Amino acid sequence: MIFKFKGIDHEGKRVSNKIEATSLLEAKNKLKVKKIIYQSIDEDTLAFYEKFDFSPKYKVPAKELSSLSRELSMYIRSGISIVSALKIVQTHYENNKKMKLFINTVSTYLNEGKDFFTALESQSVVILPEFFKQSIKVSESGGILDEVLMELSRFLKEQNKINKEIKAAFAYPTFMIIVSLLMISFMLAFVVPQITGIFESMHQELPTPTKVVIAMGDFFNNNFTIILALIFIFTALFITLMKKSYGFAYGVHKLILKIPLFGEIAQKSELARFSYIASLLTRSGVPFVQTIKLSANILNNLVLKEIFSSAAKKVVEGKLLSSALNDSKTKIDYAFIQSVALGEETSQVESVLTNIAELYFEENRDKISMLLTLLEPALMLFVGGSIGFIVAAMLLPIFSMSIS
Repeated sequence: MIFKFKGIDHEGKRVSNKIEATSLLEAKNKLKVKKIIYQSIDEDTLAFYEKFDFSPKYKVPAKELSSLSRELSMYIRSGISIVSALKIVQTHYENNKKMKLFINTVSTYLNEGKDFFTALESQSVVILPEFFKQSIKVSESGGILDEVLMELSRFLKEQNKINKEIKAAFAYPTFMIIVSLLMISFMLAFVVPQITGIFESMHQELPTPTKVVIAMGDFFNNNFTIILALIFIFTALFITLMKKSYGFAYGVHKLILKIPLFGEIAQKSELARFSYIASLLTRSGVPFVQTIKLSANILNNLVLKEIFSSAAKKVVEGKLLSSALNDSKTKIDYAFIQSVALGEETSQVESVLTNIAELYFEENRDKISMLLTLLEPALMLFVGGSIGFIVAAMLLPIFSMSIS
């Protein structure tokens, strides 16, 4: 539950903020710990919606989490305590109420004597990646919190950069596809029917391409609203099934992996993410089996996630990760399995995984760049060819009239 309060802090300044607690009594006790004399305190009305799940938890973007991790790492390295570091960082989120409340809640738990991991685990303001929390847990006990926070910052920053590059790369092709479809639809639904009347007055046999275009134009003109409704229903149904039906999402992800070139890019992207976070967790001292499970959780592709989760169980039974992956029905990139096997033989799994991540990230950049280089002229040909076909089909009867 979230409570709003107004009061005076230990410096005599008036404060107005929010605090998370399971009850009003706990909220009051937390304010006492923070040395705040409250004048009024009551439950936030927005909490009503949270009870019924109308307002989902705030998922911290990778960019914000990366920035937060880097700042905390720098302050801790400077000898500042985690509580003081959070107080400084909190001032940077004056315009982000969710992040401010999150940091304030974590600070409260720390003031109560809890460690950083427990504070992150106890708060319910935002959603944090499981691998992030587990890395914090291990690093605290190993006394390397600042190092791990910096590594997490680099990883999250890299992921955010890759996601931005992919979105930017596909922005132009997506725009071209949408514009071309809209232009073709407009011509078929509105332009072609206007010209059809001229051909009907000719009372002569029309060429086959002209008949095809007229038939398509009539279909679009008569069913335009139905087509838009079907597209909307299909899109909404697809998104719903992807979120609600595990079997449907699994089937789609399996199909993606089988698509030439796209499947290879998707698999190597997932393997790169797995390798990077697995190397980070291994370096942080997380047990290898737990590393595999946590790293599998960050994968988006359900097929690959299931393969690595199943492999983790086999590793518990004493099997090597490379052997477990090699036995899976869906084939993993052979170079990846060989690299993992080499790392297991030489006890250099962490460094091998780091190298795999860098190699696959670089390979995917090159493949996406090549794909886009080929895609742009292909789209131009598609747009030009489609519109050219429609125009030519409309001109053919006029040419046959002039010849006769």
